[in-house]
Amino acid sequence: MKALQRAWYERQPRPWLYLLWPLSLLFRAAAVWRRRRQQARARPRGEAPVIVVGNISLGGTGKTALLIALAREFRRRGFAPGVISRGYGANSGAFPKLAQADSDPAECGDEPVLIAASTGCPVVVDPDRNRALERLLADFKVDLVLSDDGLQHYHMHRDVEIIMVDGERGFGNGLTLPAGPLREPVRRLGEADFVVVNGKPDAAFKVPVPLHHVAMEPDTLVNLRSGEERHFDATAFPAGDVLQLVCGIGNPERFFRLMRRLPNPVAEFEFPDHHRFRAEDFAGGEIDPGRPVVMTEKDAVKCREFARDNLWALRAEMKLPRELIEALLQKLESFNSANCKRNL
Repeated sequence: MKALQRAWYERQPRPWLYLLWPLSLLFRAAAVWRRRRQQARARPRGEAPVIVVGNISLGGTGKTALLIALAREFRRRGFAPGVISRGYGANSGAFPKLAQADSDPAECGDEPVLIAASTGCPVVVDPDRNRALERLLADFKVDLVLSDDGLQHYHMHRDVEIIMVDGERGFGNGLTLPAGPLREPVRRLGEADFVVVNGKPDAAFKVPVPLHHVAMEPDTLVNLRSGEERHFDATAFPAGDVLQLVCGIGNPERFFRLMRRLPNPVAEFEFPDHHRFRAEDFAGGEIDPGRPVVMTEKDAVKCREFARDNLWALRAEMKLPRELIEALLQKLESFNSANCKRNL
């Protein structure tokens, strides 16, 4: 799978990828049929506006970080947001399920646990988005709903669509699955309310819609065992310490690049996206238990139970452009929702 993903983003296309092109055409046709079928049965607008934060490509665009930043901003402005999520990898067996800061990621999924811990918002997990939405609105007094992904879940009504794009990787070869990384064609961007680009776009990056630009900025390093916090700067770790960067997210290179800003030498260890970390992953082998290990917050929530003194999480924040917030507030105001509390 990794070889296929690398091929999608190579500047010189691999000829063998085009052998998959007929399957891509079938995938696109099936996606169109599925969308029309779900939209025909979509439930009507509920009592709170729904903002979907999603993407059209597989993994690693930064949508969860954007959702967290939006939830914090809306809370600061007087809203009471709630979150729904599929909970990728969740095996609760009983849905819908409330994800909390101390929930087991194996039951709720790593992203919902991180969102709950980072925002303080109620987070309901269910592969059926409408069922999650019903539970959220029934059990909590929320006046705004943020959906973590769910762009292609067309049976769920949405009032605002935000599509997140990786500015550095773009859309790869521009083909849909399995010949390329896209769930839907690039023209789908034109239907969204907002397109947000994470990171500095490549010179060849071209889309036919207005863009908003964001970037992840490292802030703090947090020890998983003691809770100690260190500022992300040249003094965070002793000079010469080799930092072992362990990552199981969709685009590990973004995390590795942030960590390379520190003066320390690094060793990079890449695991599959949503990898369920175990103590054995850090006990011997290539990872030295005597040296610092640094992870993303999303990976770190899966390591709390067995964390050693050498395990650290990088806390990074996404800075939102003012014009994006103002445009979103205008959208929400236009809905005239009786439940929306405005503190503009």
